[in-house]
Amino acid sequence: MPHELVGNESRRISGKALGIGIATGAYGLSFGAISVASGLSALQTQALSLLMFTGASQFALVGVLGAGGGLVAAVLTAWLLGARNGLYALSLAPTLRGSWFQRIGLAHWTIDETTAMALAHPEPLAAQRYAFWRTGLAIYVLWNLGTLIGALSAAVLPEPRTLGLDAAIPAAFIALLWPRLVSRTTWAVAASSAALAIALTPILRPGLPVLACAFVAVAAAALVKGRTS
Repeated sequence: MPHELVGNESRRISGKALGIGIATGAYGLSFGAISVASGLSALQTQALSLLMFTGASQFALVGVLGAGGGLVAAVLTAWLLGARNGLYALSLAPTLRGSWFQRIGLAHWTIDETTAMALAHPEPLAAQRYAFWRTGLAIYVLWNLGTLIGALSAAVLPEPRTLGLDAAIPAAFIALLWPRLVSRTTWAVAASSAALAIALTPILRPGLPVLACAFVAVAAAALVKGRTS
């Protein structure tokens, strides 16, 4: 590949990564405000974005805690949602190489957006790595900046919940789920999980209905795999 083409490709990747980072940073504003509205301090909220760094799991954690759920249920719910990142690492094995320090950074930044960007640039391998690192850097910086601004802004409001920020949590999950409903099977699993969650919500502590729905999804996946094997 000519040097000029490599330069053009790197600029295209950098532009896409920055766009994704800006959109994610705006989403981080909501997380920061929602987390503080759910009872966490600004420092705790920022620590979640710095150390956990996986949006869906962070929303799940503060959502369960904000609804009065226990810490164990909140952590398990967040862990189940974040477990998919380990599967992403398997598909990115050729990319996730380097020194132990680099592998730590790669593991921390293995999320939906970085995986999608890396897999969108499979050749050459250098382009895939560049897409992963650029996207990870842009999202990490802007997500944490958005979290900080959102958390500090919510902290000065007398009643953040009056803004309806709690509604952003289910809205965020619907936004994450909707693009994945691409077949009758996924629709059936989603509908069954929703019905189970509605039935269990009045009788179980917050967070536990979500865990029950996760078992429905696992059982459905095992059933589908058994039929196709």
